[in-house]
This record gives sequence, structure tokens and C-alpha cells, in this order.
Amino acid sequence: MTETAPESTAWWTRAVVYQIYPRSFADSNGDGVGDLGGIRSKLDHLAELGVDVIWLSPIYRSPQADNGYDISDYEDIDPLFGTLAEFDLLLAEVHERGMKLVMDLVVNHTSDEHPWFVESRSSRDNPKRDWYIWRDGQDGAEPNGWTSAFSGPAWDLDPQTGQYYLHLFAAKQPDLNWQNPEVRDAVFAMMNRWLDRGVDGFRMDVINFIAKTESELVGTSLRPTMGPQIHEYLQEMHRRVFAGRDAELITVGEMPGVTVDDAALFTGADRKELDMVFQFEHVGLDHSETSKFDNLPFDLLALKRSLARWQTGLASTGWNSLYFGNHDQPRSVSRFGDDGRYRYESATLLATILHLHRGTPYIYQGDEIGMTNAGFTAIEQYEDIESVNHYAEVVAAGADPATVLEQLAFRSRDNVRTPVQWTPGAEAGFTTGRPWIEVTGNADRINVETDREAGDRSIFDYYRRLIALRHELPVVALGEFALLEPEHPTLYAFTRTRGDDRLLVVGNWSGEPLNLPAGLTADAGEHPIGNYAEWNDTTLEPWEVRVYRR
Repeated sequence: MTETAPESTAWWTRAVVYQIYPRSFADSNGDGVGDLGGIRSKLDHLAELGVDVIWLSPIYRSPQADNGYDISDYEDIDPLFGTLAEFDLLLAEVHERGMKLVMDLVVNHTSDEHPWFVESRSSRDNPKRDWYIWRDGQDGAEPNGWTSAFSGPAWDLDPQTGQYYLHLFAAKQPDLNWQNPEVRDAVFAMMNRWLDRGVDGFRMDVINFIAKTESELVGTSLRPTMGPQIHEYLQEMHRRVFAGRDAELITVGEMPGVTVDDAALFTGADRKELDMVFQFEHVGLDHSETSKFDNLPFDLLALKRSLARWQTGLASTGWNSLYFGNHDQPRSVSRFGDDGRYRYESATLLATILHLHRGTPYIYQGDEIGMTNAGFTAIEQYEDIESVNHYAEVVAAGADPATVLEQLAFRSRDNVRTPVQWTPGAEAGFTTGRPWIEVTGNADRINVETDREAGDRSIFDYYRRLIALRHELPVVALGEFALLEPEHPTLYAFTRTRGDDRLLVVGNWSGEPLNLPAGLTADAGEHPIGNYAEWNDTTLEPWEVRVYRR
């Protein structure tokens, strides 16, 4: 049993967030790229689903070297997606439907085409030189052995000034120097202007990387670790940006590598830092020590232990973000479930288990209809810079191209960046033009139109009922969590308890029938939701999930 969960009136404890990857959501002008007009046209879909918050991946001006996570102007919308006037229309229409809108904040790095960096690299004595991280080389090579997340060194030589600049991601994404107070001044001013415009908060990309200290090995890669200044930076951000209006906002920090203890500090209400964090422990369990592209077998026991550790660790202070998929992870039904025969059952099982943990659930676009991995078979089909760079690097080092393509087919970020499948028609109803990336080949069978007509096998309708439970039952938002049967190889079972209200969740994480442990469902109560129309209290069918309430 966890420690007693504190009562909370924060609105986001009862909320569900829906992530939109704009270039792949819906295209309104036929250029093959999703845009703000496309998002506006689908707002009723999201309102009917019942979500409370829409999170937009970056839509700022960008050269698009990393699909918008390389920002050249924080204060404008990229013409690829629309205009500021269109953004204001979108924001108003989101608010009219009772939803909130959250922007992606990418301030660990900018684009190398941002005016700040253009000035910084112009000369060693430019006033903005210290806005980025510049170092002299060592013995004719990089300043140290740090490696980029996108392959190769994390340092790039600028021939004009003879120094190297740091980029923890692509070479076109130089890291900002947060030790410089002028950088913090500029970032906080920009954030305040978006909030003044009506934005309801930020999801902060790799925000723990803004404070850097000594090196550590991450697999075979050498990376800086999170520096102790991170708490000072986030507390300063809260004072200067969120204080006085934070009750209506939501702040989420994406933080690779953080521990439960770290998260308790970042999200403790009295510390005034963040509302919640994205942690990566559970989505790294099937990575090898050397590469995320080495596909390890799925381990349900490890997943249960990991999620339960975070539930317990943040029970008395802090808050969880709940997710299985996002724009950087493979499709959850393909990764954790069965995207063939039992696609409906496993997609709804995953949703139920996720949404009934304690925390704020995140839905990634397309998950509400059980979209699958892309099924690409050739490197030419890929657009993701991480995937393309990885393929080139390891094949050049002697890896078998066919093996690498198998890895990408399971792991590449492009698996979740294919267009949302709206209809069984041409290009899945995403665009009237040619999409920027290929539509997944099963769109004629898996699409919003077909799913919503599927009656009691509609994944969309199941998500809608699941979200309604969070809104209706305080035990879903605030109940204490307790994991049951931690060593069972295929059963995922837990309780949520708040006073006299108790939920029992039982799920069969396999394609074979499962006999439930004796007495598990005795006197379990009513049955508010499940993914099979008929059930008995002693057996779970393949990928069956069932919720009892007493």
C-alpha cells in the first residue's frame, strides 16, 4: 500500500491531455503538411472524446531540421502551419469548447538560424557570444567526448571563430547557456508573452538538460549530467512567469534520466517548480544498454515494478504524468500489445491500465483509434533525423542494412509521425495533396470514420467512456494505488482506494486465456467498464481488461 494520497483541488488531477503532432494531424490546404486549420477542423472530435487539454508539438518558425524542435523564432508561427492570426482563432475555439491549449517549450536549444545564434557565432566578442556554449578544442579535436543524441559528437566546429559549440541534439540545434542571466531574461519574457496571449501552460522539452555538469556514460554515449542549478532555474521560472496565475495553468517537464526522488522535488507543491514531469524509465525497459534501437523482449514484470515504484514514490508528494506513447515512442499497441488479431482488445487494455493509475494521462494522436506502427521497409521512407542518422552511422560501421531496417520498423519515431487516419479514402482523409510522409498502409481499415461506426468495438468510444470515469469518480484522480500479484507473468492487477470507494483493475496482458488467482474478484462489486461484453469472475479472455467498483 502506498502512503496516504493528499487531497488536491488542482484541476489537472482530473484532466486528460491529448497530444497533437501538428504536421501529421490534419491538412487544411492540400500542401501535404498538417496545419492550424486542420486542427481547428477536428476540434469537435477532441471535444467528443472528452479531453481537457490539447498539447501542440512545436509550431514556431523553424528550418524543420528536427520537425520544429529547432526554433528560429519563438514569437511567430511557421508558415508551414499558418499565422499568428490563425493561432488566435484556434486558441479561441479551443477555449469555446471548454478545453485548454498547451504549447511545447523548447529552450534547451534553438535553431542555428535563430538570430541569437547568428549573432553569437559572428565573433568571439559579440555580446551574445555567451548565450551559447562555446569551447576551444583539445589536441585538434572536440573539447571532450560528449556525444549527440542524434549520433556523432555533441560539438561542432565553427570555422569562422575557431571554437566549438555544444549541441546535445542535431548540429543545427545549438544549446543555450542558461548560466547567463540574459538568456533566462529573454526566455522568461517570451513565455510571459505567450501566456498573456491566452496559452494555458507549457510542456517543456528536455528541460532538465538546461543545467549541465560533469559527464556520465549513457550506454556507450558520453553525456553531461543534470546540474544542481536546475532547481534554481525552475524556481526562478515559476516566480517570473507562473506565479499568480499558476492555478489555471499546467506545467510539464520532459526529463530524461530523472529518478523518482528527482521528480518528487520537481513536482512538490511547496517547491514551486513544475506540476508534473515526463520520466522515461518505463519506456526504456526494452532498450539495450548500448542503443534504444536494440529491441529487447517486453518484460511485463519490469513494467509493473517500474510504474508501481513511481506510483508509490509520488503518492505523498508530487504528481505523475501517465503515458505509453508520444511523438518520440513507437505506437503503443504495436510495442506493448497485439496490433493484429487483438488490436481492439490490447489497445483498450493499455488505455485502461494507463488511465486508472494515479496521475494525468496523455493520449497521443491516433491512439484513440488504435493506430499501429508504419510498416516501412526502406530507408527512403523515413524522414526522422534520428532514424536516418542512425542507419547511416551503423551501416557505415558494418551493420547489416536489413537488420537495421527491422530495428527502425519497430523503434523509429516515424512510426508515430505518419498522418492521422481520418477516413478509408485517399491519403486517409489527411490531405488532398501528397503527404509529407507516407500514410500507414492499413488506413483503409483503421481510421476514425470506420472506428466510430464500429459499435461496441469502437476504440474511440471506449476511450470516451474511460475519460468520463476520471471526470466522474474522485477515486480515479486521487485514490491510493496498490499493485497486486507483482510476480504474475501476464496479469496486471491493482486497486485504487479513496475512503470507502475502491476500484479493482484486472488485465490479461497476453493472447491466451488467464485463470484469475482464487479470491481476487470476490465481492469485487459492480463493473463500470471493460473491453469484453460478457465476463466471468474467474477467467480473463485474451487481452481482456475489467474494472470493478465497490
